[in-house]
Amino acid sequence: MKKSLLIALLLVPVLGMAQNNRVQNYIDTQMKTFPQMQNAIVGIIAVDKNDNVIAQWNPDMPMLTASTMKTITTGLGFEVLGPDYKFSTRIATDGQVKDGVLNGNLYIVGGADPTLGSRDTIAFCIDSIFGIWAQAVKDAGIHRINGQIIADDRFYADENIPTGWTYGNIGYDYGSGTTGLNFAENLSYFEVSPGEKVGDPVSIVALGPDNGMMKYYTGKVVTDEPRTGDGTEYYASCIEKCGEFIGTYAVDRRTDTIAFSNKYGPMTCACEFYNYLQNKGVYVKGYTDFETFSANFSAPEQTDLNYICETFSPELRKIVKVTNTISNNFFAETIYKTVGKTLIERETGKPCYGVTYWRADRAIKKYLESRGVDITGYTQDDGSGLSRENYISPRFFTRFYKMMTESSHFDEYMHTFPGPGRPGTLESVLPKADPKIKATIYAKSGSLSSVRCYAGYVDSKRGLIRFAILTNNYACPTRVVQPKIEGFLEALGKYGNKQ
Repeated sequence: MKKSLLIALLLVPVLGMAQNNRVQNYIDTQMKTFPQMQNAIVGIIAVDKNDNVIAQWNPDMPMLTASTMKTITTGLGFEVLGPDYKFSTRIATDGQVKDGVLNGNLYIVGGADPTLGSRDTIAFCIDSIFGIWAQAVKDAGIHRINGQIIADDRFYADENIPTGWTYGNIGYDYGSGTTGLNFAENLSYFEVSPGEKVGDPVSIVALGPDNGMMKYYTGKVVTDEPRTGDGTEYYASCIEKCGEFIGTYAVDRRTDTIAFSNKYGPMTCACEFYNYLQNKGVYVKGYTDFETFSANFSAPEQTDLNYICETFSPELRKIVKVTNTISNNFFAETIYKTVGKTLIERETGKPCYGVTYWRADRAIKKYLESRGVDITGYTQDDGSGLSRENYISPRFFTRFYKMMTESSHFDEYMHTFPGPGRPGTLESVLPKADPKIKATIYAKSGSLSSVRCYAGYVDSKRGLIRFAILTNNYACPTRVVQPKIEGFLEALGKYGNKQ
């Protein structure tokens, strides 16, 4: 009896190891031997609730993350700002009001609200926001403004995008940069229609919003052969308010509405509110951005302004849910810079105006170290993962995710991650897998050219598993390597659920 019991006890760790090897064996036999992955760079790690490694492959190699970076950004948002945090926008004046006339300027003082004017369903209707602002103007006894509407974006530095973004990305809707005063996610919309035959000019009509001063050049876009798709590209000047379209648009494509990035979000907000007030019968001399205004006049400090109104964004929890579910780059960039700004203000004990990505990065690294997180293998250049100067190791992801499991916000945070078969970027992942397995996976995907990544949690019968799989530099279409990557997710899900 004693001998049998001893044998049974000795078999327990062996059986546990065999279970672990199901995931490791998948990596060894299905991924490492796959020709398209042999010359790629692949980093994987999965760890259990006790930090034991379940499976790994190059776990300490810093790699491009793509949008899995958003899980770090949004986790920082929950920890530093809190799920109840709201971005604010304030309306203020300078000068004096006499007989209903403001002999001065009206300021839209931005707090970087990423939802202001957004078309996302979580955003408040911009007419409602403008209505509140206009009512505050009326309540202040102002019926005429003998000055400008100033788009005051000093909340951040005048730094529209991080330096690591490639030039080819910054015209598209996913490449809109955040500012101290955002509007409509800093996007403008255009109606695009092909010509009647190949070689004809393509019709591009600006739908707005823009700053009222933009000039668009569309003569370099021509109608192309059938089934060639949408090949339009857009580039906006940083020197003057103009943008140019180039490329092609297939003759068999329908008329479509396309969004491109707007580098002049603050002035666009001022322009739109200027038009709103004019329609309400409030005369305003004009509008401008803060950079132009301060170059010509002595600009008051924000603390010296007379504030008459403040409006707020939805709670951060709603913004984070959208950020992770549909992979909204713009929301992520705003969260990242606001986290950095907040940490700097906590450290210095005074307002921080003009925060840059560089300063945000330094502050965030200090914060992570203060939380006991080893930042080896951690280089974050932006908040969304669009930069090709982000380098994170799979192991760092699991270290960060462990920090989050110790948070009072953890359950809410994890449930902002999409998963296979659920709405979001993983909806089509593992279409044939067991629904019970899919339901346990909470992960963020990430994609760039020759980059495919997943990172997150498996909420399994064995306890919470933390994992990251980063695949870089494969010389084939993503659809070729995708089944192998999904196979790893399924193997890990089965292991966690003892299948």
